[in-house]
Amino acid sequence: MMVDRISSRTSIALKQWPVVLLRVYTGVFFAYHGISKLRHDDIAGFLSNILNSDPDASFSFYRPFVESIVLPNIQIFAAVISWGELAIGLSLILGLATRYAAFIGALMVLNFWFARGLDIFAGANHDFVWFVILIVLGLIPAGKIAGLDDGLSDRLPFLR
Repeated sequence: MMVDRISSRTSIALKQWPVVLLRVYTGVFFAYHGISKLRHDDIAGFLSNILNSDPDASFSFYRPFVESIVLPNIQIFAAVISWGELAIGLSLILGLATRYAAFIGALMVLNFWFARGLDIFAGANHDFVWFVILIVLGLIPAGKIAGLDDGLSDRLPFLR
């Protein structure tokens, strides 16, 4: 019985390798950018320059949030973004709490998109592409395919 269960899981994982590849690639991307931000000397100044470089670039409904909440607290937001990207990346790489990481990542990328204010069809709008990828990873059980969510979901029901 146990051998059949393991064989069945292995067979399913082999058939769904593109999901694993997408999950791990996305995780590596986020972890890499999180680490690079953490190693940057003045990430808060860098983010402030980006947000202030073209004040009219962000969407009009989002600009008051940037001006009244993000910029006055740029140090906190810089830390949350840096550590958040690293945590999301590691979670996706390991397949641990994958749905939570994917949806939190989608929310983070959505905020980047709103702050940059790019049209949905703009060639430089990578935020929208990452948003869609993260939503897909959140909607499918990506962590249950060659990830820690598979083994831990029996003991930790919130990982299902």
